[in-house]
Amino acid sequence: MISEQAKQRMRELASRYPVARSAVMPALYIAQQEEGYITQDALQAVAEALNMTVDDVESVASFYTMYYQKPPGRKIIKVCTSISCYLRNCDALVEHLEQRLGIKRGETTADDNYTLMTTECLASCGTAPVLQVNGEFVENVTFEMADALIDEFDRELNVKKLEPKSEIRL
Repeated sequence: MISEQAKQRMRELASRYPVARSAVMPALYIAQQEEGYITQDALQAVAEALNMTVDDVESVASFYTMYYQKPPGRKIIKVCTSISCYLRNCDALVEHLEQRLGIKRGETTADDNYTLMTTECLASCGTAPVLQVNGEFVENVTFEMADALIDEFDRELNVKKLEPKSEIRL
């Protein structure tokens, strides 16, 4: 459920633009922050705040890869598939990550730790192949680097899983 405070922030954003629908992308970010992904309730809230149809809002939300249509994993791995990355073997990198994580692009692991996505361009052509993990760039990626990242994330995520248990013991 989108809070009234979030809806107010969307309306305030809309008031800054000559045409309210220009605020659709930042309003979708607000909704996604509230819900974790773009829900039907989120689409409705954005549509109401910006005086748009739900279909118009959904067309934007479903077009861009930064808006999640279902709950993403804790680590969102986006592999660039633009021409520069393609020429530097990004397809093989995606296949390697699919095998390593046991999922296909667009899927999330059963433990909700990883979501693997491809995206058309991450604007780092000179450092291809490139990927982003939760918005942070990793450039000139090799299979070994990808494996080391996953190993590091596995350790980090396992530590985070243990923290609540240790708090309960206290």
